[in-house]
Amino acid sequence: MVGILSAGVPLPRRPLTPGHDEVGLWYENVLHWPTVPGVPVRLAVGVRFDVLDVPAEAGYAALEHWERPGCSGRGFPVALSGDRMWLLVAEGSAEELPGLLEWLEWGAPLELDLRAIGAGGLLEAPRPVGSGAGGPGGRGGAGSAVADGTRPRGTGARNSSQGAAVWLRPPEPGAEAGASLPTLSAMGTRGVRGDCAGPPDLVRLVNTVATHIHRVRLRRASAAAAVRTEGQPLAFS
Repeated sequence: MVGILSAGVPLPRRPLTPGHDEVGLWYENVLHWPTVPGVPVRLAVGVRFDVLDVPAEAGYAALEHWERPGCSGRGFPVALSGDRMWLLVAEGSAEELPGLLEWLEWGAPLELDLRAIGAGGLLEAPRPVGSGAGGPGGRGGAGSAVADGTRPRGTGARNSSQGAAVWLRPPEPGAEAGASLPTLSAMGTRGVRGDCAGPPDLVRLVNTVATHIHRVRLRRASAAAAVRTEGQPLAFS
C-alpha cells in the first residue's frame, strides 16, 4: 500500500554534500581526470598531472610570491590537506625533481621536506568547489574553497584541519586544467610584462618553493634557539 504524504510534511531534499560516486563522476566527466574506485575518491597521479607536496606554511609564502603585482602565476591548481599543500604540475615533473633540485643546488627532496608524487601515485580527491550548494563544480555555497591563493577561512579551513582535502585554486574544467600546469619545457619563457607574467615554469616554481621551505626552517630554528636562550640562567664571572 502506498502511503500519502501529509500536506505539512516537506518532501525529501537532496543532500547538500554530493556522494562519492557523484564526486568521482565530476572528476571523470568534467576534468577528464581518471579516478580509482573506493572511498574516499582518489585521483590517479601521473596521467594528467603530477603533484608537489610541500609544507603548507612554505606553500602559502610561495603563492603570495606569485600573487604579487605583475605576476600571474595563479593559474595552476593548488589543494590543501592538513598541514600539507599540493601543487599540481605537468605529468613527468616528479621524475625531474631530484635532478632539478641538484641543478639548483638545493640538495635531495627529502632534505627539504619536499615530496613529489608521480606515475602510479594516488591523491585524495578534494571536494569540487561549490559542492556545498548546487552540486560539484557549482560556484558559491558553504563548501566553496578559496580560489585566489590566500589562506583559507571558514568551512574549507576547518575541513582541511580535520584532514579533508580542499581546493585553494580549483582546476578549470576541460583542457584548461592541463594547460595551466607548470612544466619544465616552459623554462626560459617570458611574458610580455616580464619573467613572471605567465604561468611559472617548473624551475621557477621549484626554486621559489624550496626558498620558502628553507626560510621557514631557518625561522623555526632561530625561534627554538631563542627559547633555549631565554630558559638558561645568566652566567657572571
